[in-house]
Amino acid sequence: MTPMKRIAVIAAMLPLSTAAQAEPEKVAVFDFQFARGAPTPPTEDDKVRLQRTTEEFRTLLKDPGRYTLVSTDPVKQDVAKTADLRACGGCADTFGKTLGAEGIFVGEVQKVSSLILNMNVYYKPLKAGGPEKAYSVDLRGDTDESFDRGIKYLVKNQLLER
Repeated sequence: MTPMKRIAVIAAMLPLSTAAQAEPEKVAVFDFQFARGAPTPPTEDDKVRLQRTTEEFRTLLKDPGRYTLVSTDPVKQDVAKTADLRACGGCADTFGKTLGAEGIFVGEVQKVSSLILNMNVYYKPLKAGGPEKAYSVDLRGDTDESFDRGIKYLVKNQLLER
């Protein structure tokens, strides 16, 4: 094969290789919430930690290029009216579809005590019949460090492994 024919074959193959790469999935990541009915109410420090955890989670999802995050700002007021995104009869799905997302992430922290907490993240594809997946990590200690370690562990060792 002549060098010119090789170049032509390689050039013809390039669009095929880039087309085969999947586009990052468009997802909506809702602000983490505290689980309703937990035996210990969150403190003001907990609420700050929770917001920081949400932002860290979004960053961890974006960095590998697997997801494209859509802003949840357009539905933020409607979400705020919802007591619990996990128990609202599918409202999180509706919000995600409104935002044009292909999937949604809902996170919550259950505070059992100031020593025992549980962080859960739920992923749901918005395609018909797509199963919801749950990821969970236990935290020991109601501290910035435990929240930071927990979300990093959950993403690295569970969620991105799927």
